[in-house]
Amino acid sequence: MRVNVGQAKTDLSHLLARVEAGEDVEITRNGAPVARLVRVERELRPGEKFLATAGALAGQIWVSDDFELSEEELDEIYDDDLLYDDGRQ
Repeated sequence: MRVNVGQAKTDLSHLLARVEAGEDVEITRNGAPVARLVRVERELRPGEKFLATAGALAGQIWVSDDFELSEEELDEIYDDDLLYDDGRQ
C-alpha cells in the first residue's frame, strides 16, 4: 500500500493496524517513496525460544530398548574397580 505523508499523519493508527496484519505500507512525498512501515517481529526470550522448539524433533529421535545398563553391569562397574585404573575407589 502507498500513502502520502499527509494521509499517513492522518491515518497512522489505521496504517499501523494494517502493518500489524502483515501488510507493508510505503510513505511517499511528492510521489517519491521516502519511508516504509513494516511489521517488527518480537524477539523471543531464551525460555520462549526453548518452548517454541518443543517437539521439533518428534519422531526423529528414539531410545533403544537396551539403552540402560542391567543391575549386573552396574555392579560390575562399581565392584570391580573399573572406575579408576590406579586402585582408588
